[in-house]
Amino acid sequence: MNPFEMVLGIIIVVTIGKILQARFAAGGAPRGNDDSQEARQLRDEVRMLKERLAVLERLATDDNSSARLDREIEALRDRTSERTRHDD
Repeated sequence: MNPFEMVLGIIIVVTIGKILQARFAAGGAPRGNDDSQEARQLRDEVRMLKERLAVLERLATDDNSSARLDREIEALRDRTSERTRHDD
Protein backbone atom coordinates (compact mmCIF):
# COMPACT_ATOMS: atom_id res chain seq x y z
CA MET A 1 0.00 0.00 0.00
CA ASN A 2 1.49 3.33 -1.00
CA PRO A 3 1.20 6.45 1.22
CA PHE A 4 -1.53 8.00 -0.95
CA GLU A 5 -3.80 4.97 -0.49
CA MET A 6 -3.13 4.96 3.24
CA VAL A 7 -4.09 8.65 3.59
CA LEU A 8 -7.20 8.08 1.49
CA GLY A 9 -8.17 5.10 3.69
CA ILE A 10 -7.75 7.17 6.87
CA ILE A 11 -9.91 9.96 5.42
CA ILE A 12 -12.65 7.47 4.50
CA VAL A 13 -12.60 5.84 7.95
CA VAL A 14 -12.73 9.23 9.72
CA THR A 15 -15.57 10.42 7.46
CA ILE A 16 -17.64 7.30 8.13
CA GLY A 17 -16.98 7.70 11.86
CA LYS A 18 -18.16 11.32 11.84
CA ILE A 19 -21.30 10.39 9.90
CA LEU A 20 -22.14 7.63 12.40
CA GLN A 21 -21.40 9.95 15.30
CA ALA A 22 -23.72 12.61 13.90
CA ARG A 23 -26.43 10.05 13.18
CA PHE A 24 -26.54 8.43 16.60
CA ALA A 25 -26.91 10.10 19.97
CA ALA A 26 -24.86 9.14 23.01
CA GLY A 27 -27.33 6.39 23.95
CA GLY A 28 -27.18 4.83 20.52
CA ALA A 29 -30.66 5.98 19.54
CA PRO A 30 -30.98 7.70 16.17
CA ARG A 31 -31.35 11.45 16.27
CA GLY A 32 -34.04 13.30 14.41
CA ASN A 33 -37.74 12.49 14.51
CA ASP A 34 -38.33 11.66 18.16
CA ASP A 35 -42.09 11.28 18.51
CA SER A 36 -42.16 10.27 22.13
CA GLN A 37 -44.83 11.66 24.43
CA GLU A 38 -42.29 13.79 26.28
CA ALA A 39 -40.96 15.29 23.04
CA ARG A 40 -44.49 16.21 21.93
CA GLN A 41 -45.21 17.80 25.31
CA LEU A 42 -42.00 19.81 25.15
CA ARG A 43 -42.80 21.02 21.62
CA ASP A 44 -46.28 22.08 22.76
CA GLU A 45 -44.85 23.89 25.76
CA VAL A 46 -42.28 25.71 23.61
CA ARG A 47 -45.03 26.75 21.17
CA MET A 48 -47.17 28.05 24.04
CA LEU A 49 -44.24 29.96 25.54
CA LYS A 50 -43.45 31.54 22.17
CA GLU A 51 -47.05 32.72 21.87
CA ARG A 52 -46.96 34.19 25.37
CA LEU A 53 -43.65 35.88 24.62
CA ALA A 54 -45.12 37.45 21.49
CA VAL A 55 -47.99 38.87 23.55
CA LEU A 56 -45.59 40.23 26.16
CA GLU A 57 -43.41 41.80 23.47
CA ARG A 58 -46.47 43.44 21.96
CA LEU A 59 -47.50 44.80 25.34
CA ALA A 60 -44.00 46.05 26.12
CA THR A 61 -43.50 47.77 22.77
CA ASP A 62 -47.05 49.01 22.32
CA ASP A 63 -47.03 52.75 22.83
CA ASN A 64 -50.79 52.99 23.38
CA SER A 65 -52.18 54.31 26.61
CA SER A 66 -52.98 52.18 29.62
CA ALA A 67 -56.66 53.04 29.12
CA ARG A 68 -56.68 51.03 25.89
CA LEU A 69 -55.00 48.13 27.65
CA ASP A 70 -57.63 48.29 30.39
CA ARG A 71 -60.39 48.20 27.74
CA GLU A 72 -58.82 45.16 26.09
CA ILE A 73 -58.56 43.34 29.42
CA GLU A 74 -62.19 44.14 30.24
CA ALA A 75 -63.26 42.92 26.80
CA LEU A 76 -61.46 39.63 27.43
CA ARG A 77 -63.14 39.32 30.82
CA ASP A 78 -66.53 39.97 29.21
CA ARG A 79 -65.91 37.26 26.63
CA THR A 80 -64.93 34.83 29.37
CA SER A 81 -68.02 35.57 31.43
CA GLU A 82 -70.26 35.21 28.34
CA ARG A 83 -68.70 31.82 27.61
CA THR A 84 -69.39 30.61 31.12
CA ARG A 85 -73.00 31.77 30.90
CA HIS A 86 -73.49 29.89 27.62
CA ASP A 87 -71.92 26.74 29.05
CA ASP A 88 -74.39 26.62 31.96
